[in-house]
Amino acid sequence: MNTTSPLPAAPAPSLLRIQALESWYELLRVLRTPAFAIPALAFPVVFYVLFALVLPGQWGGYQKSAYLLATYGVFGVIGPALFGFGVGLAIEREKGWLELKRVSPMPTFVYFIAKISMSLVFAFAVLCLLTVAAVGFGGVRITPITWLQLVATLLLGTMPFCAMGLWIGTLVKGDAAVAVVNLVYLPMSVLSGLWIPLFAFPVVLQKLAVAWPSWHLAQMALGVVGQVQDVAYARHALVLLAATVVFLALAAMRLRKA
Repeated sequence: MNTTSPLPAAPAPSLLRIQALESWYELLRVLRTPAFAIPALAFPVVFYVLFALVLPGQWGGYQKSAYLLATYGVFGVIGPALFGFGVGLAIEREKGWLELKRVSPMPTFVYFIAKISMSLVFAFAVLCLLTVAAVGFGGVRITPITWLQLVATLLLGTMPFCAMGLWIGTLVKGDAAVAVVNLVYLPMSVLSGLWIPLFAFPVVLQKLAVAWPSWHLAQMALGVVGQVQDVAYARHALVLLAATVVFLALAAMRLRKA
């Protein structure tokens, strides 16, 4: 009598490999979207060159090129976080991709970590471009240790903006997401002093800047590069952590209802 041996069970897929593939495909998707990739990389550098290098002017006790390296660094890392989550999630919800991801065997958290990874890759690329402009043409002198501290601060500081983008992506459809994100991103950047220092604004706006998470991240970055003294890093970090928790909770509530 002929007998057949059972086929060996297929090995369980590696979670690490699943995460790596999902992150890679997310990065490829964004790179193949010039409307996102080009502005995310170019705008912070173009604005930095314009305001820090081209336009003349002295800022009292501040080194303009170093000051704006920190603030445009914040501006540069916020963009991929907000647009990557806000616009990406809104479009994928509208097209049914999010629902497909939910019913697939892939763990749900892999999807979100892939988007965070994409945001961090773009944020790091922006910081490298800004550093080249600042050191090569702006006369900024920064030690490798200080630069690594600045990069670590800004990359970790993207978390509340990833959470904010996630919440926005649960609120609006794909066509409206770009406009809504811009309505948040641009005023927040200006009013928290990322484009123009707050001392150029009326006193009322200077006091209201503390309401923006981006202001707290900017203060930490300015402290790292030595442009602001006696920075309360723990307090600013707690504000950013609280903002992350709040926006994640709001997004989770929306996703449960979806």
